[in-house]
Amino acid sequence: MSSLVRAAALTNYSEVALAAGLDPVRMLLDAGLSPSVLREPDFMIPGERVGRLLHASATLSGNESFGLCMAESRLLSNLGPVGLLIRDQATLRDSLRILMRYQTLLNSALSLAVEECGGLVIIREAVIAGNAHQPTRQRAELALGVIVRLIRQLLRPDWEPRRVCFEHPAPRDLSTHQRFFGACIEFDHEFNCIICTKADLDARNPSADPAMARYAQQLVDASAIARQVTMLEDVRRVILLLLPSGRCTIEQVADHLGVVCRTVQRRLAEEGQSFSSIVNGIRTELAARHVLESDRPLTEVATLLGFSAPSGFSRWYHAQFGCSPKESRVARGTMRRRPGPVHANA
Repeated sequence: MSSLVRAAALTNYSEVALAAGLDPVRMLLDAGLSPSVLREPDFMIPGERVGRLLHASATLSGNESFGLCMAESRLLSNLGPVGLLIRDQATLRDSLRILMRYQTLLNSALSLAVEECGGLVIIREAVIAGNAHQPTRQRAELALGVIVRLIRQLLRPDWEPRRVCFEHPAPRDLSTHQRFFGACIEFDHEFNCIICTKADLDARNPSADPAMARYAQQLVDASAIARQVTMLEDVRRVILLLLPSGRCTIEQVADHLGVVCRTVQRRLAEEGQSFSSIVNGIRTELAARHVLESDRPLTEVATLLGFSAPSGFSRWYHAQFGCSPKESRVARGTMRRRPGPVHANA
């Protein structure tokens, strides 16, 4: 089942593509998307195709910051009724709660969580790729860039996070990232996140309008009823966030969702799924991403996938892929070094 994304996720795509020398219509068609989706922001489109489009656009243009460039001019209004509701909350904390509560109406392939540690706040983000071999760099940078843009509209235009962290390696050119986020950027991190202060989270929003918030709430609730979110989607998002912690049990997931374990089991069974099969599927997706697309130490990959020991990860990986993680890395290196075909001159 493909995760769905509001077509508004492609806001500014044409402008960035044209500036990079690409034909946006051709790129959309090649990704399996109709160009008409750019005129229908509320239309839900497959997140996997959006990921394919962004990755292809970054690759063909040579612009490793393609997704981030799309985020540079985003507005709360691009989020539709949810954006209106976010705009009129009393504090940034309240706005982020709304964003997490209604995330599936915007992008069911994205998971968000807010964690507090002393005076600091970690806004974590994880992307469900759908296709195990689809890179997530562009989608992750677009998502964090949009969140920073929203915070700047709620707090002040020159707001900067304490730190921004990405799972993927650094691009060759950091200028776009530094212009957008500031100097404190970390790559090859355990997860994607924005770090800010608790004071930022509790800052009052002087332009909050409770009456408008009530009106926007009605609009959003009507949209939520029209598109009921399945338990499967909810469980996948929570698993993605909890796996690296080593505490991704059905009990923890149920607690995160505010229900009992029996409810999770029953609802998943109704959809023909089990908790263990979902965990295994997400691990397979993440393993392909971290083993084949990054140079992270395999001990670190094992931790990110929720294994307490590298040996357990190796046994699981061999059962899934028919070889060890080390053998996959060697095969990847061989493929990268393989020369292309030699064509004789006519």
